[in-house]
Amino acid sequence: MTEYPEELKWKVHGERTIYDNRWIKLNLVDVEPPDGSRFEHHVVKLDRVAVALLVNEKEEVLTLWRYRFAVDQWGYELIGGLVEAGEDPSATAKREAEEETGWRPIGEPEHIVNFQPLPGMVDAQVDAYLWRDFEKVGEPTDGEEAARLEWVPADRLLGLVKQGEVLGSGAIIPVLYYLASRNAGGAPAAG
Repeated sequence: MTEYPEELKWKVHGERTIYDNRWIKLNLVDVEPPDGSRFEHHVVKLDRVAVALLVNEKEEVLTLWRYRFAVDQWGYELIGGLVEAGEDPSATAKREAEEETGWRPIGEPEHIVNFQPLPGMVDAQVDAYLWRDFEKVGEPTDGEEAARLEWVPADRLLGLVKQGEVLGSGAIIPVLYYLASRNAGGAPAAG
């Protein structure tokens, strides 16, 4: 087990919420880094997100092609959504896959990675799951999720990431993890 030097850990003296709604919470945290200075630091808190990576027998990844107004950009994303209270993240990923694409994952997924995308200021855990078995059960039930669904060859994804056409860490990190694991000689290890 890794040991961490306690003297390098920041002290938290308290925090206060300055904005809170269903989607985002902004806190000011009274912190003291190891140098002994003390100040308030902004922390954004977002709900936990679960992402589904569906890979078919042709080594194609199911993606959503969509527009994101916050960054004024079109691009590829993976399937995912907010983890509801009391819901297991893998159940969220499975539910979102069916709602957003009409494809229902079958069986237990491989938990491939969890991460915090911007841990210096944002608390927003993301869990990503891989399925290789799924069935088409209908059409997407949420028409706002994507302009189109596209099965993208896994070998093409690295270039799309490099070109900035894969949007957000919730898609980029699982895709890069999957590609690295595949190129390392095997499927991603179960987490």
